[in-house]
Amino acid sequence: MGLSVLKFGGTSVATPELITAVAARVAAVHRSGRRVVVVVSAMGHTTDELVRLGDAVNPTPPRREVDMLLSSGEQVSIALLAMALHSLNVPAVSHTGPQIGIQTTESHTRARIRSIDTTRLLRELDAGQVVVVAGFQGVTDDGQITTLGRGGSDTTAVALAAALAADSCEIFTDVDGVYTADPRLVPEARKLDRITYDEMLELAVLGAGVMHSRAVQFGQRYRVSIHVRHSRKSDAGTLITEENPDMENASVVGCALKENLGRVSLRDLPNKPGVDAAVFVALSQADINVDDIIQNEASNNGMNMSFTVEHRDLADIKPAMERVLAELGRGELSIDVGLSRVSVVGLGMRSHTGVAAKMFVALADAGINIFNITTSEIKISCIINRNEGERAIKAVHSAFGLAGGQQPSVDTLTPVAATRRAAASTGG
Repeated sequence: MGLSVLKFGGTSVATPELITAVAARVAAVHRSGRRVVVVVSAMGHTTDELVRLGDAVNPTPPRREVDMLLSSGEQVSIALLAMALHSLNVPAVSHTGPQIGIQTTESHTRARIRSIDTTRLLRELDAGQVVVVAGFQGVTDDGQITTLGRGGSDTTAVALAAALAADSCEIFTDVDGVYTADPRLVPEARKLDRITYDEMLELAVLGAGVMHSRAVQFGQRYRVSIHVRHSRKSDAGTLITEENPDMENASVVGCALKENLGRVSLRDLPNKPGVDAAVFVALSQADINVDDIIQNEASNNGMNMSFTVEHRDLADIKPAMERVLAELGRGELSIDVGLSRVSVVGLGMRSHTGVAAKMFVALADAGINIFNITTSEIKISCIINRNEGERAIKAVHSAFGLAGGQQPSVDTLTPVAATRRAAASTGG
């Protein structure tokens, strides 16, 4: 008997009518003879509403209490879905993350899954039950409720699929699959039939909201193929899977835009061993992820460093960096807000030349200035002004021909011409 893990996001269970429709879909899978685990998010915008409630009584609450508040949203949706399944004569039982044995780290509001005890899950499945699990949450070793951060229900679903060795993990959402860009920003964006773990992970980290990056990491680590599908359609959607040779034919498969970034600049730091370690140990202890790191030498035997973070982390960044500067006895801190990052991703970058030049020319032609550039083997990212983000992603999407069925050849500009036009964008 096969085992399926199905995950339904908040928009898929936003109303009683939608919950009833989800129950019907789950019932059909169960009646086909498969064992079923369903992971559910909070209804609609419940999490946002809970955050607003918390802010109304305390703008800076303890993170433990934030987790207690936010974890209540999923408890409502799992109970309602289990009730809806019972109304269809399908045996079902709902469980919170702690009840089902999802153990996490102690980082409130951004915990990571350590282990899953499948004993209770398997017992319920063996009894013929559809098991409905609250996504986004777990429990520490000492019994503290934690949440996994926004999008954590995806992580819950893929982690459960890995722990149970499920045949499939299907992520049902309000889009048809993974697109070459966010279709709300780029209407001509094209749905992808397949994408590799590496490409999807880069897009998720860079701002594509379809999948949570940690969910993709779980899938890649444990070889769980992930289907991203529309919750109200029968289309196959997009398969996130392992690489095959054909996947390098296209230089770029998609682009992403991430907004609400801040740039943290540390100037006149001591230019000596251990300074970088002091900065990034402090960031790690504050559980803050950074990107787009730039470092260079300055006068007076000093150095400058800058990196970008999400706006939500800036409140924690300031005290952490001020402590580091005090310990070093030297340096200045400044923070810029209102930035975005536009990125292109593709395995084909490993074998195609000219991808960076093509991107920079597209942004230059659109009159968009670039502040920082970061690259990896399969991605190129540019930091730009936030108010130019939508124009930027449309420009690069068009430049790489992502709306069409064929991937065009890389720009045939000579290297000198490409460099000159890119320099007009970067100001260098």
